[in-house]
Amino acid sequence: MMQWMEKYFIPIAGRIGAQRHLVAIRDGFVSVIPFIIIGSFAILLNNFPLPSIERYLEFMTGIFGENFTMFGGNIWNASYAILAVLVTMSIAYHLARSYSVDGLSAAILSVSTLVMVSPFTEDWGLSLAWTGSQGLFVALFNALIVTELFRLLVNSRFTIKMPQGVPEGVTKSFRSLIPILIILTGLSLFQMFMTLVVELSVHELIFNWIQAPLLSLSNSLPAALIVVFLNHLLWFFGLHGTNILSPVMEGVYLTASIQNTELVQAGASIFGNELAIVTKAFFDSYVFMGGSGTTLALIAAIFIVAKTSHYRTVGKLGGPGAAFNINEPIMFGMPIVLNASLLIPFLLIPLLLTVISYFAISFGFVPKTAVAIPWTTPPIISGFLVSGHWSGVILQLFNLALATLIYIPFLKASERAQEKIEKENQMP
Repeated sequence: MMQWMEKYFIPIAGRIGAQRHLVAIRDGFVSVIPFIIIGSFAILLNNFPLPSIERYLEFMTGIFGENFTMFGGNIWNASYAILAVLVTMSIAYHLARSYSVDGLSAAILSVSTLVMVSPFTEDWGLSLAWTGSQGLFVALFNALIVTELFRLLVNSRFTIKMPQGVPEGVTKSFRSLIPILIILTGLSLFQMFMTLVVELSVHELIFNWIQAPLLSLSNSLPAALIVVFLNHLLWFFGLHGTNILSPVMEGVYLTASIQNTELVQAGASIFGNELAIVTKAFFDSYVFMGGSGTTLALIAAIFIVAKTSHYRTVGKLGGPGAAFNINEPIMFGMPIVLNASLLIPFLLIPLLLTVISYFAISFGFVPKTAVAIPWTTPPIISGFLVSGHWSGVILQLFNLALATLIYIPFLKASERAQEKIEKENQMP
């Protein structure tokens, strides 16, 4: 099985992880993470996810006055409300740079084309309904398609070449002139067709046919288990599963997190059925504690039962990073990668925690994740922030305790093998 995986699965997974467009999507979302984090805390300030939100609002109004929500609202307008615009700009920039094409021109063009296909309000204002999370899929496709067209046209004969000595900025602008003209002209004709014949915007078409069904499917337990399994299987073979699957995590599950936050902003209950159960915050807070494989529990097991100097040293060195969900020292220092003794718990524990967390939220024991937080937020803190309730912390503690108990017997078996290696190395 290992030989088959190494021969067929790993090369394919490696090529997928290095695929230019997927890398651009990953890097594009990573670039806008600061806006997502800051916007999340602004929404958290205005609508702290407590079962009794009225008391919180009365408390804050009594201290800061009736207009206290204006502060967080302004930050929301500059982050969540235009998230699709930020994402399309960022992805286009990174994709163009991967082709050694002018990234700034591609980013500006991507924003321009997104505005062209976006619905406007009756008073000719850009509709914020489609510049936020609902417009992310269109923003993603827009960035990829427009940048590819821009790249092809810029590298063709349809450009204006300036003589030597002209400033570089001017040269780039004139070189982009005809490609931008062709793209905007073609897209304008396409937009006329959508408006006059189809009578739907691209946003509405993509949302109804792709985005809504995909988000609904991703919110299921089987889909969550598939994502978790693939992530850890890739990691076991030394491939960065988190990075390889980041287009799915960012494009689908981060979108679900953002939509939950927006629903809470609009007054929805954190226990409401309209909120998604499976989000990126769900994985980061309840499954990937300490990083992939719930390695914080493995470190706890090391301090409880490990006797070999190698494991205890790795636990001490990897512990501080794992507290912030950074676990590369554990993955390659234990190692977990290609360590058959730890394969079963490394794959089994995240799957089990996904099932437990899913049903704990589904049955109403724990609120749904209502805030998109940084993935480096330490457990306990993250459990309270994403749920706004101590039950989120209790679920984390239960998951960590269960994962630690499962790791212990496998760690002992792995340690016996490690002890044998250490004794052989000490022999003259």
